[in-house]
This record gives sequence, C-alpha cells and structure tokens, in this order.
Amino acid sequence: QVQLEESGGGLVQAGGSLRLSCVASGRGFSSYVMGWFRQAPGKEREFITAITWSGGGQHYEDSVKDRFTISRDNDKNTVTLQMNNLRSEDTAIYYCARSRAWPPRSTDFGSWGPGTQVTVSS
Repeated sequence: QVQLEESGGGLVQAGGSLRLSCVASGRGFSSYVMGWFRQAPGKEREFITAITWSGGGQHYEDSVKDRFTISRDNDKNTVTLQMNNLRSEDTAIYYCARSRAWPPRSTDFGSWGPGTQVTVSS
C-alpha cells in the first residue's frame, strides 16, 4: 500500500517561488500516474497537474500552466511541484495523489496525502 506525504509549503510573497515534494512509501510508485491538487478555504479541491508513469508526459490546468512544473524521480519515489510567479489566489492546501489512468481525470485519483499549506501574501 503506497502512502503519500507532502512537504515544502510555507509563506511566500506574490511573485515568489516554492518547491513542493511528495514522497511515496511502499512499493509500486512507478506504476502510478501522480497528480497535484489544491484546496483553498471555502472552495472544493481543485486538480491542477499530473505526470505520467515515466515522467515523459505532463498535464496542466490553465490556472497553473506556464507557472508550475511537475516532475518525478521514480528512484526516489518522489514527485515535485515547482511553483513560480505565485499569486494570492494560489493560497491553498496542496495535496498529491495517485491514479492508474492517463489522460488524467480528477475522479481517478486517490490515496491522498495529508497536504501542505501554501500561503501567498500580496
């Protein structure tokens, strides 16, 4: 059973950058599509990006396209989210999750980590 744990959140000024990591414990990490979601206060959880099993393909929602970059290291069981040019509307709890399917659909993801808080001050 793969368990996920996010880290790297914090407080940053608008225009700044943060790098989030998600480490998976257990076996089989490379057999999963990995994704990042976020949930802002008072809003539903939002799917933002995903990466294929090998890391050769990525998908980005319009809200983060050209600002965020997802990557993975299957040797280290890690998926990373590099976030640049952060905006106040990026403030949320960020979660990683896994799926078996590509192209990615938000409803295919599960095994959520506890999340990491990102706060962007304007």
